[in-house]
Amino acid sequence: MSKPGPYRLQQTLLADAPVVGVPMCVKFIDGQNYHTVGEKYLTALIEGSGVYPLSYPALGTALPVEALLDHVDGLLFTGSPSNVAVEHYNGDPDRDGSPQDPGRDAVTLPLLRAALARDIPLLCICRGFQELNVALGGTLHTKIHELPGKLDHRGADGPYDEIYKPAHLLHLEKSSTFAGIFGAPEITVNSVHWQGIDKPGQGLIVEGHAPDGVIEAVRVTGKRFALGVQWHPEYRCTENPESMKLFQAFGEAVRAYRLERRSSVKNNKAESGDKLKTGAAA
Repeated sequence: MSKPGPYRLQQTLLADAPVVGVPMCVKFIDGQNYHTVGEKYLTALIEGSGVYPLSYPALGTALPVEALLDHVDGLLFTGSPSNVAVEHYNGDPDRDGSPQDPGRDAVTLPLLRAALARDIPLLCICRGFQELNVALGGTLHTKIHELPGKLDHRGADGPYDEIYKPAHLLHLEKSSTFAGIFGAPEITVNSVHWQGIDKPGQGLIVEGHAPDGVIEAVRVTGKRFALGVQWHPEYRCTENPESMKLFQAFGEAVRAYRLERRSSVKNNKAESGDKLKTGAAA
């Protein structure tokens, strides 16, 4: 596979653009651990959502998740070659050689739960989609292609344009959040995953299926914006109208949350100032 050239961003962010946290993966390269995040997710956030991506290392409990949430206006949970460990959802044994990332699991699962408790906007893609389900108590299939009547969702081999090419229709529920974002009852999506949702987690609403019934679009009920997708809208985001609609909707939710957060901080400072003045006068 040929080495890609440097990506040229098509826009410059505003100085006061919101910040979106992006948990990283741990990769063992040349005898050392590296914390990484795919460039395609970062550029999709910049060009599709108009936000600053803030990469967050997968160092588990060494970095308390609440500390991160005090400083971000949204979170993007990315895809990855690794799989959520079955120990987190009491699943069937995974396939031999299944790539694992316990460092990421240790960060993303508690981070998702804490972010949902604060109603921070979330967009969860592929592995992130599966993490969202597991964080809410759901379970996963580890090898969808071996299930009766299911398509092979693992994607094609070859260059990335072949791997991420359109693969199947996504059927959306009527009046769903996703149907509203896309303005259509179905769209065409790519497909690059072994795992998928078996039992949906608590509060997870299924809004879209592949033609074979595999769950591919979900939202968390009662939240301002907490969506999960099994496909990869970040790949060549600016060239796909549906992908841009999704990232733009996420950006709008993030900006609304940022305004609320700033207002809350401002009010808290004002209240603290009033208390100090009252104490001094007394």
